Amino acid sequence: MSEAANTHGIRLLDSTLRDGSHGIRHRYTPQQVELIAGKLDQAGVHSIGVGHGDGLGASSIQYMRSLHTDDELLTAARRVIKRARLAVTFQPGIGTKQQLERAAGLGADLVRIATHCTEADIAIQHIGLSRELGMDVHGDLMMPHMTTPETIARQGRIMVDAGATGVHIMDSAGALTMDDVKARIVAMLAEFGGEAEAGIHAHQNLSLAVANTVAAVEEGATLADACLAGAGAGAGNCPIEPLVAVLDRIGRPTGIDLWELQDLADFVVRPIFDRPPTVDRLTLTQGFAGVPGSFLLHAVRAGERFGVDPRDILVEVGRRKSVGGQEDLIIEVAAQLAGEQHSKEA
Repeated sequence: MSEAANTHGIRLLDSTLRDGSHGIRHRYTPQQVELIAGKLDQAGVHSIGVGHGDGLGASSIQYMRSLHTDDELLTAARRVIKRARLAVTFQPGIGTKQQLERAAGLGADLVRIATHCTEADIAIQHIGLSRELGMDVHGDLMMPHMTTPETIARQGRIMVDAGATGVHIMDSAGALTMDDVKARIVAMLAEFGGEAEAGIHAHQNLSLAVANTVAAVEEGATLADACLAGAGAGAGNCPIEPLVAVLDRIGRPTGIDLWELQDLADFVVRPIFDRPPTVDRLTLTQGFAGVPGSFLLHAVRAGERFGVDPRDILVEVGRRKSVGGQEDLIIEVAAQLAGEQHSKEA
């Protein structure tokens, strides 16, 4: 059993400075990163994710360019993080070996290797390399609503055998219910419990992020992600302030200073966001349709460009079972819907 798997306390990774960046078009400055990461560290958060929302190497036309490079943001975070682990996210096919090496050189302690929920085998070499570079590694299985608990468990086993010390279900679309979460965590722990930990990354589209995270914890998960003020794309991520409060209320305290989190969320993070994370007609549709949260801004822009309802775009993209990385499909769908709309009007 790994050292991590012997730890029974709940450990939280704050992803405000990584997944939260989707909500501000990846425009965090090094000064903001230094301020937020430093205060998260002081509050006792266990790990802090930093970088482009889609991971190392994702700053591009397709995924939106960052205002500042991952190197700049990681350097700023590393200056102030004294106790927590500095975490990065990596998606095979987006990031490269050289970027993993660079992140390790800049002081990253933990790398989250993320794949679609049925494609864990493409992460094997990246998990191995990350371990060789001295970083701890967790696997992320994205869009877990698209397959069965049994398949999730088998895919998690691939990551654990490759060297991952934890595996998370990453509910990219915010489409899981509490029963969905329980079934997947139970299956994962039946497959590799005792060898690695299970975790959850919940989104808020169905207003279930805190409830889903608590459900995961009650079934044995010891790792969870959350963001200050629920920062993130669309409806946002699991908000860390109420999550910490609820975990304390049910007798699973995290040791994180709740007052510090509340002040940081209200006085620092919320003012940065032009559009606060919200469950509205669009973001709810994402969870209902099972579409990744990062698709929202793309769907809104495509809707304006082609004169179609972005909800119709999201539903059609979900029907086609699109996954993260297929944002370019949104333009195709919007154009097709516009053509159909014009044909009906003619």
